[in-house]
Order: sequence, then structure tokens, then C-alpha cells
Amino acid sequence: MRKLRKSNLVKNVVLLLVSFQVLILKAQEQATSNFTIVEENTITSILIDKKDSKVVVIASNIFATDVEKITGKKPAISNKISQSESTIIAGTIGRNKWIDAMIAAGKIDVSEIENQWERYSIQIIENPTSTIKKALVVVGSDRRGTAYGILELSRKIGVSPWEWWADVTPTKKESLSLSIKNEVSKSPSVKYRGVFLNDEDWGLQRWAALNFEPETGDIGPKTYGKVFELLLRLRANTIWPAMHSSTKPFYSYPENKFIADDYAIVIGTSHAEPMLSNINTEWKHDQMGEYRYDTNSETIKSLFTKRVKETAKLEGIYTTGMRGEHDSPMIVGEDDTDAQVNLLERVITDQRAILKKETKKNPTSIPQAFVPYKEVLNYYQSGLKLPEDITLVWTDDNYGYIRQLSNPKEQKRAGGAGVYYHTSYWGRPHDYLWLNSTNPVLMWEEMSKAYEFQSRDIWILNCGDIKPHEYNIELFLDMAWNMDDFKESSSVKDHTKNWASREFGEGTASEITDVLFENNRLAYIRRPEFMAWSQVEPVTKEGETELTQYHYNDEVTGRIENYQGLIDATENLYYAIPAYRKDAFYQLVYYPVIGASKLNQKWLYSFKNKFTAKQGRQSANAFAALSEEAYNRITKETDFYNTTLKNGKWNHIMTMAPRFLPVFAQPATSSIANSEKASLGLALEGYQMEVNDKVINSYADVLPVFNSYTNSTYFIDVFTNGNGTVNWEAEPKADWIRLSESSGTLNSDNLEKRIWVSIDWSKVPQGENKKEAPLGHDFQLIPPSFKVNSAIDFISEGKTTAIGISAYNPKFEALNNYKGFVEDKGYVSIHAENYTRKKDGKEANWKMFEGMGYTNKVITALPRTAMPLVNLEEITMNSPVLEYDFYTFNFGEVEVNLQAVPTHAPHTGIGVRCAVSIDDATPVFVDFETTGRSEEWKENVLKNASIKSVKQIVNKAGKHTLKIWMVDPGVMIDQVLIDLGGWKKSYAFPKETVKE
Repeated sequence: MRKLRKSNLVKNVVLLLVSFQVLILKAQEQATSNFTIVEENTITSILIDKKDSKVVVIASNIFATDVEKITGKKPAISNKISQSESTIIAGTIGRNKWIDAMIAAGKIDVSEIENQWERYSIQIIENPTSTIKKALVVVGSDRRGTAYGILELSRKIGVSPWEWWADVTPTKKESLSLSIKNEVSKSPSVKYRGVFLNDEDWGLQRWAALNFEPETGDIGPKTYGKVFELLLRLRANTIWPAMHSSTKPFYSYPENKFIADDYAIVIGTSHAEPMLSNINTEWKHDQMGEYRYDTNSETIKSLFTKRVKETAKLEGIYTTGMRGEHDSPMIVGEDDTDAQVNLLERVITDQRAILKKETKKNPTSIPQAFVPYKEVLNYYQSGLKLPEDITLVWTDDNYGYIRQLSNPKEQKRAGGAGVYYHTSYWGRPHDYLWLNSTNPVLMWEEMSKAYEFQSRDIWILNCGDIKPHEYNIELFLDMAWNMDDFKESSSVKDHTKNWASREFGEGTASEITDVLFENNRLAYIRRPEFMAWSQVEPVTKEGETELTQYHYNDEVTGRIENYQGLIDATENLYYAIPAYRKDAFYQLVYYPVIGASKLNQKWLYSFKNKFTAKQGRQSANAFAALSEEAYNRITKETDFYNTTLKNGKWNHIMTMAPRFLPVFAQPATSSIANSEKASLGLALEGYQMEVNDKVINSYADVLPVFNSYTNSTYFIDVFTNGNGTVNWEAEPKADWIRLSESSGTLNSDNLEKRIWVSIDWSKVPQGENKKEAPLGHDFQLIPPSFKVNSAIDFISEGKTTAIGISAYNPKFEALNNYKGFVEDKGYVSIHAENYTRKKDGKEANWKMFEGMGYTNKVITALPRTAMPLVNLEEITMNSPVLEYDFYTFNFGEVEVNLQAVPTHAPHTGIGVRCAVSIDDATPVFVDFETTGRSEEWKENVLKNASIKSVKQIVNKAGKHTLKIWMVDPGVMIDQVLIDLGGWKKSYAFPKETVKE
């Protein structure tokens, strides 16, 4: 018994000692240590092994230069160990003898990262060698892991990844030290992460050829070296090089492929460039014949073979399949889908045979991609047999909405899946090649959806010329690096604020974030490049704007004012930014925001010009001048960007008119020449033409009815007809009518004034006390017991013009404590996120995304992997439902208009549907899916909205409930408008008609 007790005691002591040792190790892992890099005359050196990869040398030099930019002192980089108080040791497992020795001695534990893809650890080690007392050790699992670890030190000392590409000058310091907490990086969320340099004709290529790399006269190795450095700093590893005919093929410069390998950057090519071949410029018709596989396959295979021989020993991703020249469909002898599919399968078989022969490897071990872009998706959907090891790279529809993702069976493929995504695009229905106008929260939503559907092998962003896409590039690559940091829509705003804080300081980060998000919101409603209402291929002239100027408080003026607010905020921020960061602020915030604002105002003022000219207003000329002024501001800022900023460093990078499309031109405007004596003119909200002032004291000219339940406001414009000065007065005929101004003077400096009319409801006689609204009346012909009429007299030069005012002020018991939406002017307008109630479903529920949509919030059903519900009984029992209480003064058949984000079904079996009903009616299906590149799809992507209508019955005046059920997960509802016959033409739905 004693022996047993003694044995147990020994065991307990051992367990205590082990536990104690584990606690010590954990404490060491969590402890923060200070490591000095530069202090007075002390400069820490960097120790690397000459046997390590070239990218480790490159990353070490980048970091050393970053230290020099901060302190003026540059750490030495050595391959030899020496006596030292402290040093930085950086290297790859198996490629650095000092790190391998520390691993063997148990001084560092690399079990978490060994044999892993692109991982690193950073830790401080005491006495790592006999001659070094203290070391900051960066260990990489492979060459890129080491490089990322080294450049993580650059981030930690405060150097932006955009230090060179956006001139984010580091903050100067006399000394430099780091507080290091031992860390181990996660495996990247996406294996291959990178960008596609595309449509480079107007920026990147011209800048490289004429400014940065004139010795090459092109995007050559010097330019690519800077691009690859940026990619390393952003923890990317892949590039699809520029491929337009303005640029020589990437492999035509032998140094390009070697510098890519030095930087450990993987080369891939776009959907139109099979087998790393640039068909645009490498295919020579006079020597090679027609680019058709059905008639000229041997010549085409010779091109493929040449490229594989050239790249066999380098890291690359071979794009399989084939499209036609210049991003067009492949030509075959028989114009039918089966023939296309059969030929494409033959192409892929032949390509894999070439890979096997020239690399001496099994093709299953070679990275390959198949990109079902445009018509190729149809071939894939039609049964094309694709080898399981080839990565399926799904694409968006060129406007930010992914066309398809892997179904459960495809998610098990050995090759996995990826995404090719656009923030820049040339093509139908309209280009957006100038500014970065893709909403970052939309990009997050689509890429998080792709990640959820297991697209985790290749992510490529078409970022055009890199500039001005800086923020979205970083967001895209940060998500690809660690998607765990982006679990919520709000993560994007947090990311933006952290980014702004890093670049410009904490003091302005919140304001900068607000400016960028408002710019994103306005661009989501209509991209700047789409403001001419024109299209391309063929290029059309400017069209008629859909924005109304005389309904719903004037959408055109509202947008002008929104952008003016952005301009004012951006200019104020510019003055607050420290001098050494102003150049960066100009590139990352100022120019993109001012450019978008002024392009909008250029067109919006031209719309105002045409509208007011038809009414004979002298202000038409002023609006024409403002439109021209906006155009001139864009010209001025672009010239500054190119010729003055950083002493011309970026000359030729920025073009304000890619492809010289109509949207970038100065709009034609109308001129008013009127020699008559000035007189007062009036224009009312709700009327396209001006008031006919020859009819005196008539109630024919009336503002829309004011509704006490929505606290409506409307405008009256006073303006000059003719030349000279006009004095005016406005006299309300009732004390409950309120005016923003009641008198003024109009002259050449002040040609018009907008007067806002509102109601003091506490003074309006109230209607009869009724339990319910009168049944079925016309809202514009309200019974006298519910409506009070009066007028405003406008007096000028002895003439009086009366404008009728009607106030609807009933007293319904049912609305005394009511919270919800009410009918106003024959419609009910609802923001989808403002539901009255929501009920969770059996497997899904509704959730809000912030930062996208017309209202900056959308509501969606998650998880996206939930099963669709298509049986009506199952929908009403198990589907999540949104409920909106609303109150009407009319009844009958109504149109329920639903506005959704125009996404696509992720795969067969899941659609883009919901179901709606009013009260207890049977739910009606609403399907937002579009077909191919249809006219409906074009309209949807131009306005980032899909609007569908269904008929419903409101069986009586009074309280009702609109219900929206999930049918397919992932459908994003933005706005709802229940039209009882009163909705007028407008671009966006009117503001919410919520009871106040």
C-alpha cells in the first residue's frame, strides 16, 4: 500500500512539473518582448543564408530600406555570423543553417508550419547561437512564407504596402524598436492570390513606356519588379500579366520570367490566353494562319509547346481550354453547342499531353485552371468533361456579380475552384475603366459567398492599371489571405477605418471612412462612368436620364448636393492631413472622390440645364457654366496627378477619358437668350413645366397633397424670366403653412431660389375622428372632412400668383399608437432592413448587410448553403419571413415592387427567388434571375438593381402586413414599393413613407 501511495505521489509530482512547464511555455508564447532595431549608433543587422531563395534576399533588402526610410540608417544584410548583442535571423526551413540548428537544438518549434503552404513564425530567441545574445527570428515554411514574415516586420514598423505605389511616406523616427509577441501565421485562406493587369492601354502601359521604363518602352522587367514588390507586400503570390496589343507579350522579354521567379510570383494568364500564351500579340496570321483549332490545331499546339518548354521549371498556372482572338468566342466549323464542347474537350486533352511531355510530370501535379467566362460557361453547363484536377475559376458577370459557383459535387473536385473578379472592365453594356467604382461591401459579399462554396484555390482581381484601385486591391488580397477577419459585412468598414488610420493617422480615420463609404453608396446607385445613360459596342450618344427633376424632392438636385457634401468633406480633410502624407491622400482618396463627384456634377448640371432651359429659366445658362466648371476641374486634377504630383512620377498613369467615350466629354448644353425685362417665374414639385402665371389666383397649380402621417415637404422654385432684377414675396394664406424663405431678390448673381414648403401640423384643423380610413377614395380627391385647402400667394411687380396647398390631416384611432408604414400619394415605400418583425426559419434566417444597396443596407437570408424551399406549404411553415406593417387609405389591386441586388444563382438547384404576399394571401413567387447578357441584365447591372413586380390585393383601407419569405438563400432585398396607383416615374424608389 505504501509503495502504491509513493508511486502515485511520484506520478502527481511529474504531472505537476509537466503542467508547470506547459504553463511556462504558454506564458513565453504570450509574453511581449521588446526588440531594438535602431538606437543611436546601434543598427541591428539581418542574417540570412546565401543558400536561401532569392526572394528572401529581396524581402530582406526591402525591409532594410524601409528601416532606412524611417530612421536614415540601413541595417546590413549578411551571410556570415558574427559577435552581436542582437540580430534579425530570417530564413526558410531547410534553407538556413542557423535556423535549422535552432530547430535541432529545440530552441524554436516549427511543428505548426513545417511542410505547410506559405506560413511563417516570428519570435524572439535568447542566445540563438554562441555569438548572438538575442535574435528576432523569422522562419518560413517555404520561400514565400519567409518573405511574408520579413515584410510583416515592415508592417509592424509602420510602413504601408503602398509606400511606393501611392507614396505613403513613412513617419520619421530617431530610434526604432518593436514589441514582439511570438506569432505563427495561419495558412492562407486562398492558395493562389493575385491580380490581372488589364486594359492597360490608357494608364499603366503609357506610364511605363513614356515615364518609368523608357529604355524598354513598355511594361517590362523594371515595372514588373515594382509590381511584384507590391504583391509581396500585400501577401499575394500570383499575377496575370498585361496582355493587350499595346503591350508586348510578357514572355517576349526574357528577364520578365526570371524576375517573377526571383520574387516568387506565380504567372498565370487570363481566360483568353491558353497555356500562358498571349494570343492577342503572339499569334501572327501571316505566318501561322487562322486561329482555329478545328482547322489549324498543329500550329496552335506548336505555340503551346514552345511556351511550356520555356516555363516548365518555373511556377505557373496553365490556363486550359481556348477562346477566340481578342476575347471572343472560339470559331468552329459547326456552329452548335455540341460541336463547341467536343472541340474544347479535344483542346484540353491535347494541352495536357503537351504538359506531360514537356515537363516530364503527371499533369495532375501541375497547376491548371479552366475559366468558364462568358460563352464558355454555357459549354461547361452543356456537359463539357473537365479533368478533376483542373481548378474551376468561376467569373463574375464583369459587373461584380458571380455567375456560378461550385455545387456540392464540384466542391469535392481535386482541383478545387477559384474566382476571377472585376473592379475594372471594358465592354457591354458600358466600360468602367477610369475610377474604382465597385462597392467594396458587394465585393466582400460575393467573395465570402465564393469562399463559402469552397472557391479557395485561385482568386484573381482584374484591377486595370492598379491605380486608382488601391483600396479594393488590398481588401481583396486581405480577404484572400485571411477570410476569418471578414465574417461580417461590418468587417469591411472596420478594415477601411484601420486602413485609413494606418495611412493617415487615427485622427482623421473615421472621417475618411465616412467619405469613402458615402462615395461607395452613391457609386452603387449609379457608377460615375454610367452617368451619361449611354452604352458601348456600338458606342451610343448620351441618353435621357432616368433621374427625375420634378418628383420626390428632385433626384438630380439631391445627387448634386450629396456629391457637393463629399467634395467639401474631402477638401477639408486634405488640409488636415500632414504634409508628408498629402501626396498619398491625393492618390488614395482625393482624386478618386473629386473625380467621381465632378463627373457626376458635370452630367447632373447638364440635366438641370436642359430641364430649366425648357422652362425658359435664365438659370439654365448658370447650370451650363457649372457643368463646364466640373469638366474643367476633372481636367485640372488629372493634369496635376500626371505632371505635378511627386514631380511627375506618375505622368501618363491617369487618363480621364479611357476610350474617349461620350460620358467623359463635356456635355452639350442649351443657352437662354432673353432680352425681355425680368419677371418672376415659378416651378412646382410634381410638374414638368413652369407655372402659367397668366392665370391669376387659380388653384390649378397645386403642390402634391401634404400628409400629416409622413410629414411631407415639397419645393417651389422661384426664378427669373428675362434680364434685370426681380423682387418677390410669398404670403401663406394660412398660419399652418411654413416656408423656408418668404421674400428675396433675384438678379444675375442669384437667378433662382428653391423654397421648401412644410406644414405646422399643430395648427392644421384636424379631420373627423374615425376608426378607419374612408374606403377606396382617390387620394388626390380627399373628402372635405379629411383635407384642408389653402394657398400661398407669390407677389412680384404687382402680379400675384396663387399656389394651392392641400393638407391631409385626419384623425384615425387605428393610427394613434401605430408604428409602421403608411400610404402617401398612392404608394407605400419601405426600406427592406426596416422590417416590423422577422421570424427565423427552420434552417435559415434573415440577416442585414451594411454598406451596400441604395439605402446602404440590404437584408438577406443565410446561410447561403441552406436548402431552397419551393413548396408553398413548406415555405409558410419553415421559411424565414420578414413582415412589414403598413396602412392604406385606398384599396384594390396593387403592384408590389421588390428591388433586389442583381445577383445570380450560385448553381443549379438554387435560384434567386423569394415569395411575397399581403395579409393571408397565398404567397407569390418572385424570381430575380436573368438570362445571359439580356437587355434586362444590362439594365440591372447599370443601376445595380433588379426590380420585379407582383400583383396583390389590398382588400380594404386600413392596416395590412406585407410578408416576404425566403425561397432561395442569399437573395438580397434592398427596397419595397407598394404602388396603389400613385407612384410617378423616378430612378430610385421615393423615400420611406414611415409614420412620424
